[in-house]
Amino acid sequence: MTTRRARGEGGLYWSTTRQRWIAEVTIGFDASGKRITRKGAGETKTEAKKKLREVLRDQEDGVLVKADGYTVAHAVEDWLTYAFVNRDENTRAKAEGLCRTHIIPLLGARKLRDLKSQEVEKWLIGRAPLVATSTLQNLRSYLNRAVMRAMVHEKVRRNVVEPCEVPKGRPGRPSKSLTAAQADAVLAHASSDRMYNYVVVAMLSGARTEELRALEWRHLHLEGDSSVSPPVPPYIEVWRSVRSDGDTKTRKSRRTLALPGLCIDALRRQRVQQASDRLAAGERWKVTDLVFATSVGTEMRAENVRRDFRRALGLVPDIEPDEWTPRELRHSFVSLLSDSGVTIEEISRLVGHSGTSVTELVYRHQIRPVIQTGATAIDRVFGRGAANDA
Repeated sequence: MTTRRARGEGGLYWSTTRQRWIAEVTIGFDASGKRITRKGAGETKTEAKKKLREVLRDQEDGVLVKADGYTVAHAVEDWLTYAFVNRDENTRAKAEGLCRTHIIPLLGARKLRDLKSQEVEKWLIGRAPLVATSTLQNLRSYLNRAVMRAMVHEKVRRNVVEPCEVPKGRPGRPSKSLTAAQADAVLAHASSDRMYNYVVVAMLSGARTEELRALEWRHLHLEGDSSVSPPVPPYIEVWRSVRSDGDTKTRKSRRTLALPGLCIDALRRQRVQQASDRLAAGERWKVTDLVFATSVGTEMRAENVRRDFRRALGLVPDIEPDEWTPRELRHSFVSLLSDSGVTIEEISRLVGHSGTSVTELVYRHQIRPVIQTGATAIDRVFGRGAANDA
């Protein structure tokens, strides 16, 4: 004879409204005495009981039952909302742009609890031909952190992203520099563009684009100081950048540099041009004291600089503007100095690197590949040279 279940032990029944078998069990009572039940639904009795067992297992593991409909998109959106509260806006914008482009459209609809490591690996491999390796690393990091946050909030039991390796992405475009002839061409043909003064200072001082965008007139000393001995030549104080803390990339990047004559001329022209912009803008002008600003005095964004820089290069024969970026003016500075025989140690100091290793690593194509110091010294000692050997 079949024994009837006691009240509260649960049951298995057919739901006419849902057209599903429902397996149900009581797990306790809330503070008001109301019964707390857990259910599993399926097209068959076996499937319904299996779903109920999964629900109970999640209950024991501390996973919220309501998280059954929690998707990858929910996890990423929650992470974007709460993880960047005290972070720089540019950092958040970058993460949000990558997530909305590469993660949410492809994985967003997947229930987080059902996501598998193989799916993540397949997704990463699919992105590899489209983005650089560094971007792939960011994408994996963003998804990994979103899932970790979901674990903390008991939305999922484990992180399936953690064991996934990042494949090699699309090769990035190597940085390059203007040759001496190309630099001469820029100086000769781009002078009619309003970006010309910026290009001259960037190419001939080695300042980073983020440092020039933050440069203020108070940091320029175009007359130098002839009242002291020895006299101080005109110089620039590269002490700030547009980073969130206002500081340069590193403390070693803070530097005070003497200005070459072409830079002095360009900065004096910039002062005149800005005065003209101020008159034209009238009440729309914003007082910021920035040396390189928009036509209404506001700070130039990175995309403004890139667009205007390429417009200026469009005036130079035999140079394809879209193949160049503003940061390559700094590479050109290194190249020009290296070709002129300036030592790697001195170049590192001028560009604000903490040591020569960064200069050699990042600008290795611009540094003279042949170290001539030893050969030159030996030839000098023995009074011989390439010409004498002939």
